[in-house]
Amino acid sequence: MTEFDAFSVLLGAVVGAGFGGGVAWIVLRAGAVGTQREAARAATALLEKADAEAKAKAKDLELAAERKIAKRRESLDADVERQQQELRELEGRLDRRAEKLDVRSEEVAKQEAQAAALVGQRASALEEAQNQRDQLVETRNAFRTRLEGVSGLTEEDARAQFLDEVREAYRLEALTVGRDLVEAAEEEAKDKAREITLMAIQRCAAEHVAESTVRSVKIPSDDMKGRIIGREGRNIRAIELATGVDVLIDDSPGVIAVSCFDPIRRAIAAETLSRMVADGRVNPTKVDEYVAKAKADIETTIRKKGQDAVIETGIKGLSKKMVEMMGRLHFRTSYGQNVLRHSIEVGFLCQMIAEQLGFDGTIARRAGFLHDIGKAMDHEVEGGHPAIGMDFAKRNGESSDFILNAIGGHHGDIEILSPYTPIVMAADALSGARPGARRESMEAYIKRLEELESIAKDQPGVVEAHAFQAGREVRVVLQAEDTTDAQAWDASRAIAKEVEERLTFPGEIKVTVVREVKAETLAR
Repeated sequence: MTEFDAFSVLLGAVVGAGFGGGVAWIVLRAGAVGTQREAARAATALLEKADAEAKAKAKDLELAAERKIAKRRESLDADVERQQQELRELEGRLDRRAEKLDVRSEEVAKQEAQAAALVGQRASALEEAQNQRDQLVETRNAFRTRLEGVSGLTEEDARAQFLDEVREAYRLEALTVGRDLVEAAEEEAKDKAREITLMAIQRCAAEHVAESTVRSVKIPSDDMKGRIIGREGRNIRAIELATGVDVLIDDSPGVIAVSCFDPIRRAIAAETLSRMVADGRVNPTKVDEYVAKAKADIETTIRKKGQDAVIETGIKGLSKKMVEMMGRLHFRTSYGQNVLRHSIEVGFLCQMIAEQLGFDGTIARRAGFLHDIGKAMDHEVEGGHPAIGMDFAKRNGESSDFILNAIGGHHGDIEILSPYTPIVMAADALSGARPGARRESMEAYIKRLEELESIAKDQPGVVEAHAFQAGREVRVVLQAEDTTDAQAWDASRAIAKEVEERLTFPGEIKVTVVREVKAETLAR
């Protein structure tokens, strides 16, 4: 349906509505006056008038529609013209692009031809170079054959001789350069380490209580010794059987010694003897009763010592079993040093060192506190105390890989994977090397000094070797005529490495190597 048809329908509807209204009005009017004829005439007039108006209105609408159609046609013609113009411009751009592509194709073809020519030239050059190389190889082989004939050496022999000469010529220079680099790095590291170490030692002032593997029990008189021994030694046998220790009774007045490698059993036996001496009733039937009471007291002491240590260090989250194991360390000594006090001190030293280095002091303190927990059970479980302690801590709720690695690796038994492990190693050495921290028997002390001097004297060129500073330093004298400064430095490193491998010692040992020149002249 066109716009004109729609308009015609609308016009008819308007005219019909008007006509109906007019007729209704006429009928009402005629009824009002009572004259039907007048109404008819009026209706006729109205219809004629409406028809004329409708025709005029339709004509106007038709003209308006024709004007709109003409305007729309002009707009469409303009759009078509614009699109044709755009198509002509697009065709022009495509033609120009095609011309450019043709030009570029010609250039590519020229470049391909040039490349093919270059490839041919290169192939010719390579072939010529290969020919020259073959000639050089033949010439070199011939020269080598003549050289071997003149010198009497094969190529392998000549190479080996040359390398030996070069190696010997530059060996001393390499040692000198290596010494300078290592000394510079060590000096810088020592300055920083010395600063941190001194700070940690000054801030941590812990007391040391040394014990031995033999514990003494005081008795009021020698008569009590006989009562403890009993008839034919039955009392001593009952005590030893119930506690698992050795009771040592000698001529020393007023004391009885209890010896055992297990510190807990040693403490129980000493407590049992103290109770028996205080009670005065010494007989085999009472031994089990005394031992049971002593065990209960020692277990209470273990729990209390463990809880006190945890409170002192501020360690959180330890299981009851781990607290108990730490309490057992109160009865354990290492080189005469109480292991529980040592663990507490190492924990605080680790925290101080870690905070100076920018690490977490809480983790470091926990790792240092637990590092020797394996010593509480190394008499019962096979293996070294680092591995035993790491396994025990892992099975009892310790999940931090940093702390587990520090416990298992603080003696270098496993690969160091935690930054806190070297901190624990340093703090452990500091705690053991402090004055008064550890002690050892005179025999072991003398033996260690003799082994230290023996290791130094085994090195080539050594004239004398003396241990100083209670075994903390060994001074070695080399023959100046047969050695150099670089070799002296190399000898100090070799001695230090041998000492680390063969001896067990707390702290560190300084190795000083001196090249001594003596000149003697008599004045007459």
